[in-house]
Amino acid sequence: MTNSVYAVTGASGHLGRLAVQDLLARGVPSGDIVAIVRTRDKVAHLAQRGVDVRVADYTRPDTLRTALVGVNRLLLVSSSAAGQRLAQHINVIAAAKTAGVSRVVYTGFLNADHTSNPLAGEHQDTERALRDAGVPFIVLRNGWYTENYTDRLAQYLEAGEIVGAAGHGRISAASRQDYAAAAVAALLQNVDGSRAYELGGPSFDLFELAETIRTIIGTAVTYHDLSVDEYINTLKRSGLDQNTAEFVAALDASISRGDLETNSQDLEHLLGRPVTSLATVIGETQHHA
Repeated sequence: MTNSVYAVTGASGHLGRLAVQDLLARGVPSGDIVAIVRTRDKVAHLAQRGVDVRVADYTRPDTLRTALVGVNRLLLVSSSAAGQRLAQHINVIAAAKTAGVSRVVYTGFLNADHTSNPLAGEHQDTERALRDAGVPFIVLRNGWYTENYTDRLAQYLEAGEIVGAAGHGRISAASRQDYAAAAVAALLQNVDGSRAYELGGPSFDLFELAETIRTIIGTAVTYHDLSVDEYINTLKRSGLDQNTAEFVAALDASISRGDLETNSQDLEHLLGRPVTSLATVIGETQHHA
């Protein structure tokens, strides 16, 4: 059997770049890796390592068809263009089908079957599009990134507080690195048929997030829990417009209902090791600051 050729879309983004690096780290020959990007310059370092860099745009089907020629397995990293994702993903799925791709691995959304999270709709629709296309697929229903919080660490430390409306809702988050490694494991797996994995790490709530920051860094940070309406007003005072403030508050309301918690061990199983802990990610963030 010839070598499989693995393609990664969004290969200059956070997750796609980590996935390509993980493929290389696992010993996949660079010539069997296709990095699909909009801007070639952003991944010069990958091209130097022998990765096949191809330029394509989610909004231009002809470029996608060309970029996927000869590809066996595709990691479709979901588009960051909220509101336009579905049309873009459908373009990629159609191009994959035309190119004869044997498996699409898609980064979806945690608990997609029964979530009220405002981000989930386009992911649910993409899963439907994958089923309709008849291409074998694996959906990685990714939970929150730990970085959604740790990227704001300096802000929390300066303010001495985390403000939100998530109540005691628990968040099964994991690092980008862990999600990327799991995506590569799913890409390399030799299994037939289609499946969905619910991916998340050990859960915490925002009170525990504040407590963990305090423990690791030694600076007092407390979580200040507000009602959704209070949180919307606070966000507006900080400069957000009404729609954005309502959206951000709706994410926290969704957390308070348990939408971003899972007891699934799928992530640990794909990684073959424990999920990186919240404390570890906080420690590494502080170290690099």
